[in-house]
Amino acid sequence: MVEAIMINWVYVILLFILGFITYYRKSLDLFGSAVMIIMGIVIIFSAGANWLLLIVLFLVMSLLATKYSRKYKMSLGEFEGRRTSKNVISNGVVACFMAAFGGYYLPFVGGFIGAIATATADTLASEIGVLDQHPRLITTFQKVDPGTNGAVSVLGTAIGIVGAAIIGIASYLLGIMPDSLTAIAVSIISGTIGCFADSILGAVLENRHIINNEHVNLIATVVGALVGIILM
Repeated sequence: MVEAIMINWVYVILLFILGFITYYRKSLDLFGSAVMIIMGIVIIFSAGANWLLLIVLFLVMSLLATKYSRKYKMSLGEFEGRRTSKNVISNGVVACFMAAFGGYYLPFVGGFIGAIATATADTLASEIGVLDQHPRLITTFQKVDPGTNGAVSVLGTAIGIVGAAIIGIASYLLGIMPDSLTAIAVSIISGTIGCFADSILGAVLENRHIINNEHVNLIATVVGALVGIILM
């Protein structure tokens, strides 16, 4: 018991180091890094460090995807640059909630994976999919410019599914989900549905300025979590 507590505190120290790195590298602003640390501490002491590592995997993949083809994205006005606490909360608060209660209610494990898979699929689909020159609006299939809210593409959809699958594989390897096939299936299905929900919300509501991008991300992760819970 004492050894487990000490290990958790080691992860807390590493979490603070990660928070400093993301701030120093201008990936997150000060409040964004602080919120990430707070959410990470909640996850460590409620679910375990292995659950936190899954979120760290999402963070690493999202940051790499954001930096990829930076100049091209800047030319389109689609380079997001330093993310804020709003981005951290909208993408991570649902997963944090699921992790906090995952040890008491088994379906919340699926909810946790679903939320992370959705955030991963959506981020990769947006950051890599913008490179596809033939996106279409998800509601009408009309051709639109890259970066349009609600746009989907073959490249974006494919990379989103791959990202979700990686989350599923990692959740099994980290011992969060005991069965590999279940982990991958839950992750791909919930991540894909959540990602498409994000696109629909973007096309129908965000383009009309009814909600903003953070609201879209939050609702999408809720959808992904609910799908993950149902699949469990």
